[in-house]
Order: sequence, then C-alpha cells, then structure tokens
Amino acid sequence: MQNRIKSEFENLKAAGRGGFIPFIVAGDPDLETSKRLIVEIGKRGANVIELGVPFSDPVADGPTIQAASERALKNPISIEAILNIVAEARAEGLETPLILFSYFNPILQFGLERFADEALKSGVDGVLITDLVPEEAAEFKSILDVRGLSLIMLAAPTSSDERLRKICAAASGFIYAVSRAGVTGTRDALSVDAEVLVGRLRKFTDLPIAVGFGISTAKQVEETWRYADAAVVGSAIVAEIAADSGEDAVEKIGEFVSTLRPQN
Repeated sequence: MQNRIKSEFENLKAAGRGGFIPFIVAGDPDLETSKRLIVEIGKRGANVIELGVPFSDPVADGPTIQAASERALKNPISIEAILNIVAEARAEGLETPLILFSYFNPILQFGLERFADEALKSGVDGVLITDLVPEEAAEFKSILDVRGLSLIMLAAPTSSDERLRKICAAASGFIYAVSRAGVTGTRDALSVDAEVLVGRLRKFTDLPIAVGFGISTAKQVEETWRYADAAVVGSAIVAEIAADSGEDAVEKIGEFVSTLRPQN
C-alpha cells in the first residue's frame, strides 16, 4: 500500500489545493481524549495529523506546547501507549495520514527497529524527529524506508544552502519548513523568512513543503498556501485543548479546527 502521506499530497496537487496539518500533543489532557481528538480532527478536513510525543525537555517548543507536554507527562504515558491509540483510531475509521512529532531520545530508548515495526503496525505514516540532524539520520531513515514510513525533516531559515541540501537528501514524505528562528507559538503576522526558505528548499527537492511555527488563523493558512504545499497549526489548537475540558470538548475543539482550514 502506498504511503498515505504521498497519496494525500498527490491528491492535493492534482486538485490545486493546499494542505492543512493540525498538531496536538498525545496525552493532553489524557490518551483517551487524544484518540477521540485525532479521529474528530480527521473528520474536520485535516490532510495530515501531527501527534506530538510529550518530552520533558522540549527545546523546540514554545510555552503553550511545553505546558501541554507537562500536562501529558503527569499521566502514565509511553511510546507504546501512544501507538496503541493510533491503532485504536485507525480501527475507528481514521484514514488521515498521521505522523509522530518527537525528539529522538524517547524513540531511541524504545528501540529504533522495534519502534518502526510497531509504528507501521499501528497505522503511523511517518515520523518527524525535531533534534535529528541529517548527518545522523541515515540509519533511522533506512529502517523507516524498508517499512514504507516517511522521515520528515525540519529546515530553518538560518540553515545554509549546503545544509538545506543535506536535509532534503535525508527527508521523505515532505519537508517541514520552520517559518522563523525560535520556538513554536502563535504570531499576529507571519515572517517573510518562510517564503524565502521555501524558495530555497525548492532548489534541492521535489518533495512537498509544509510551513509551521507561528500559524494560527485560517487567513495565515491561506497566505502560506500561496507559496507552500501545506500549513501546520499547533499552538492555537493546543491552547483550545487547554481551555476546554467539558464533556463536549472534543466536538468543540473539532469545530475550532474547522475554522482554521480555509474553504478553498
């Protein structure tokens, strides 16, 4: 079976549309709610879902996502438990491509081969490792490649062209272009650095390029689609999850996610 990420971006390109990629943290506020959220978000027009693996030292994350990780880590949580909710979501009909957004240490501790086997079995389509540099990615990429899983790599505006070339060579699925230097978090206006970075990346890859960090409104998503293949929204959704713990929270957060996707 073809990787769902590849199929989704091919469909988007054929339709002349941009992709919408919501992000949530697994286990925030608990794993059962996370499972229900990814199923709900899948129904609300997400083209790819990013599921964050909570980590105790999330250096790339801003205050909103750091707080979500802290809330999640107050509960019993593990890579195995996160993969289990992905499998349960697939069993409940989730068809949207899903990637895990993690730091390398939790996956290394789990075991690279074991992780890839279990991720494939659960229905994960790819992995983004925030702190995995291209010079050290070959072994893990090879492990993922043979199982048809994607390794999404991060690219930053501060990277040299030579480094962008290495990042593109190590990546599969799509490239995640960081819109600006710094950590995650909402912003009133997008940095012009993102469009420049996407243009530079196009010189080195034919892979789709998604832009993230700082995108929090439908207008910003639509603006990003003007030059990139997809837009990632994280902190705005995570903040909604933190603010709403009522019985109908999953449906209300799903409605909020719907408002972030331009009706193109």
